[in-house]
Amino acid sequence: MRYNVRMRAAMRTRITYRKRSQNRFSMFLAVLVMLVILAAVGVRGYYLSQKLSEYDRKKEELRSQIEAEKIKSREIEEYAKYVQTDEFIEEYARDKLGLVKEGEILFKNEDNQ
Repeated sequence: MRYNVRMRAAMRTRITYRKRSQNRFSMFLAVLVMLVILAAVGVRGYYLSQKLSEYDRKKEELRSQIEAEKIKSREIEEYAKYVQTDEFIEEYARDKLGLVKEGEILFKNEDNQ
């Protein structure tokens, strides 16, 4: 009978040891899986933050281009208004066509001909 009791106690100890080692292994695997997931999330987060920085830079670049185009558009509108004035027509006639007002004398420089 004592042999049976010792045998049962030894079996319980073995079973308990097996369960403990299985629990430790399971915990190790769970921790390992969590670390792998954490690393993957960290790498992806870093990649996304780099992309965000790049998109912010492009956004600012496009804003500055838009502002430059607005300025050009205003200048073109102002020039279009100026072209329709008498002052422009007179200036164009003097410079490009060589016309003068009645009573004016035109002096030409002989060196520039």
